[in-house]
Amino acid sequence: MAPHMGRRPHPKNAARSTTGQKSPYPRLYGRHAVFAALDNPERIFRKLHVTHATAKTIVIPKGLTVQYGDDGDLGRLVPADAPHQGFVLEVEPLESVWLGDVLAEAAADGANRPIIVLDQVTDPHNVGAIMRSAVAFNARALVTQDRHAPGESGVLARSASGALETLPWCRVVNLARALDEIGDAGFWRIGLDGEADAELESALASTQPCLVLGAEGEGMRPLTRERCDQLAKLPISEAMESLNVSNAAAIALYAAARRKL
Repeated sequence: MAPHMGRRPHPKNAARSTTGQKSPYPRLYGRHAVFAALDNPERIFRKLHVTHATAKTIVIPKGLTVQYGDDGDLGRLVPADAPHQGFVLEVEPLESVWLGDVLAEAAADGANRPIIVLDQVTDPHNVGAIMRSAVAFNARALVTQDRHAPGESGVLARSASGALETLPWCRVVNLARALDEIGDAGFWRIGLDGEADAELESALASTQPCLVLGAEGEGMRPLTRERCDQLAKLPISEAMESLNVSNAAAIALYAAARRKL
């Protein structure tokens, strides 16, 4: 891999943690997640932890505080057995994107790109995987409720495989109100529900879709269901009751992307 060129650190850049101590900032780990963060001009990063070997594979941005250690030192900074690959980066969380900006952009560019809304999906592995699929299938944005979604973390960033840095993420106070705004902007709000009569392909048709998914087991909350224009199901075999929410999101996003409009 070619040497990585990261952006210049924010002027507030300062080291506030040392190896083995708890950091006040999220820690991203793994080559892909760390390199993607360093490439994001909106990201403020605080401290980079590397081994002497991995330091040779990266051009460290000027002014960024660096802590050198061995694999064990870095391993103590991340969850047990997490594959840090010799890179751990302490960052400040990204600011939430304003939903109004996303909807204004949709009105201006006219591109038929879906918005994906998650209702109480709290597993960071699932949210990260959904972000990855959303970027892969050209979704416009992810919308979650602040209180019922995971915050930024190394686990989420690792699962997102770089998508955390590129996908607009709107973290709203009131999800029902956000769905009202999305509907008013012309999006067709499709709630995925295994008990629905319609299948997703027919529900999508030529709409500008907003795909709404609830937590596994509980599904969407009543207020969320009420805001959906239509409920639809994936055409899965009766031998399987449901899919993991990240798998369901990937299939729904693929279905939206493959339509001939």
